[in-house]
Amino acid sequence: MVKIRLKRLGSKFNACYKIVVADARAPRDGRFIEAIGEYNPHTKAFRVDEAATQQWIKDGAQVTQTVYNLFRTHGLNKKFAEAKSKENK
Repeated sequence: MVKIRLKRLGSKFNACYKIVVADARAPRDGRFIEAIGEYNPHTKAFRVDEAATQQWIKDGAQVTQTVYNLFRTHGLNKKFAEAKSKENK
């Protein structure tokens, strides 16, 4: 199974994250298939490639709860849910 999740970067007490598509069996900071965005919790900076994310969700990638909450905070979860529902029809 493929998941869209966070990969931790940065030093101690100064974490930043990449939003990546990775195999569910891979370690948190291990190998990933594609990097599709970035998130910095200190500055609240958030960037995501919406087209790539939609394509991965259409292809069956599961979004982790933390990434889902980030998408919801930035108003992207409805857009991605619509893309998935169109694919199911």
